[in-house]
Amino acid sequence: MDMDMDNLDSKRKAPRRKGDDRVILHFDLDCFYAQCIENANPHLKSVPLGIKQKSILATCNYVARKHGVKKLMGIQEAKRLCPDLVLADGEDLSPFRDVSKQIYSLLKSYSWNGRVERLGLDEAFLDVTDVVAYNLGLVNHHCLEESWFCLSREDPERGFAFDAREVKGCVWPPDFVSDRENEGTDSLRLRLLFGSHLAFYLRQQIEGLGYTSACGISTNKLLAKLAGDRNKPRNQTTLLSSHSPVPFLDPLPLRKIPGIGSKTITAMKSLLKTDDDDDDLTVHNARTNPAVSPFALERLLAGSGGGGEKGIGQKVWLLLHGIDGSEVKPARDVPRQIGIEDTYRGLTQLSQVRTGLVQITTSLLRRMHVDLLDDVDAVTPPISPVPTSVGKGRWLAQPKTLRLTTRPYHPPSEWDKFEYNHGRVSKSAVLPRFVFDLNIEPESIAERLVEGTLMPLFHSLNPDKSKLCIGLLNVCVTNMDRAKESSRGGDIMAAFQRQREVEEIRGVAFADEPPDGEEKAEDTSDDTEVEWVEEEDEQDGVRCRLCGCVIPVFAVEAHGRWHELDEGWVEPQGG
Repeated sequence: MDMDMDNLDSKRKAPRRKGDDRVILHFDLDCFYAQCIENANPHLKSVPLGIKQKSILATCNYVARKHGVKKLMGIQEAKRLCPDLVLADGEDLSPFRDVSKQIYSLLKSYSWNGRVERLGLDEAFLDVTDVVAYNLGLVNHHCLEESWFCLSREDPERGFAFDAREVKGCVWPPDFVSDRENEGTDSLRLRLLFGSHLAFYLRQQIEGLGYTSACGISTNKLLAKLAGDRNKPRNQTTLLSSHSPVPFLDPLPLRKIPGIGSKTITAMKSLLKTDDDDDDLTVHNARTNPAVSPFALERLLAGSGGGGEKGIGQKVWLLLHGIDGSEVKPARDVPRQIGIEDTYRGLTQLSQVRTGLVQITTSLLRRMHVDLLDDVDAVTPPISPVPTSVGKGRWLAQPKTLRLTTRPYHPPSEWDKFEYNHGRVSKSAVLPRFVFDLNIEPESIAERLVEGTLMPLFHSLNPDKSKLCIGLLNVCVTNMDRAKESSRGGDIMAAFQRQREVEEIRGVAFADEPPDGEEKAEDTSDDTEVEWVEEEDEQDGVRCRLCGCVIPVFAVEAHGRWHELDEGWVEPQGG
């Protein structure tokens, strides 16, 4: 077997690019946190501005960047480079989430297929293949300069005029010259051209809200994101990928490729036999190295001690060639879970812990109001008869589970001994109903929730008060209940849910198991292994592959029999 794999390694065939006629847009808001602060304080737009979280800059505006200031830079270093730097507090992410939701809702309103995927607070993907295909069917190829882009199937007057002879914005390759005689016969190029005009129109709509953005237009998520990074800020780039995108990718640092993070790069350096800095290691270095192949990468990253999932070698190999078949995920009305955490330099007193929990919980409740409340005039009925204040809205979903996570403080002198999440433990409880009373201010609810639920959970996780030294607190709500209409078997599902709540009331501690998908107070997005997949928290049960419900382990067999007995159930296609 090893001999066969070595023979295959030696061939190192470049992967065949399957026809991908999608049109994917990737929007990235320019220095988002800074823009939010500037719009609230217009006099700050012309001065160097930094958004601080703890002792670092989460981001800064472009005025500050001209002075050499960079995001994730220490405050002292930033002030040394730019003494006039104005610092704004970015600890509370609530106002940024408010704006993010507003812009996401705007983009979603222009989608026909519902495929609008958020990536953090300031990025979003749109799959506009269907919109572009519809408009291609309407275009008059004999009068491209007077084209009309229709934004609604039902209302032909809703749209905008555009010149279909030219790509809007920047283009790659930079020496591209439009062949107008053959433009109408190059279907893919014309699709991307149409996509560029739609992207420009949507960027104008975003600017109408007061925010500038960059956009990338291409045939998959990987290329769209990388294209958008090429000409920031307030610009857009269309990657015409009729031919191989390899020349576009080759000069890029390997760390710029989403899906290839720091751990993967460190492992690949041993394969490449290089000690180059991450910024000096390019896609071309990895792609053309004779030692690199899908099989070599698989052995390295998923083999003994590699820790990667099966198939990661082929995945990385495809990314090096610009191939990414991942779909833009359909828009979701509510998140799977909402979590807020903060770090500390060692909390040794219970009063300090209580104060920290109240601050985090208040921020969490405000975010729940942003993410889970609909307008009061919405047709969606309330989930339950929870009193609502006029103008505050109604609940689209209500989480059932509250989870507290703590981690001890590790001083810098011990960082070489422990991993970041060493000693991290969690415990869950049922979320009390008073949390959903909109007649009570979030601060009051937070005080009550901390005293009645979170502090008891904390005592259970940290019984030895003499050794108290807390470095992290995380409060999360999960197990969203959207109150879907009951169907056959609803009674047994309700019984499963009640049993799960009983289990959660008892609480189970999980050592060294960080919750998935929760946001930190700090901006650490640049340090993570970027994946397009948003993981879901399933630590309390097993997810059914048919209906998607998380089922307690004890009930899995009964749940399967319920599906077998349900004559009306149709298994979803595509696994």
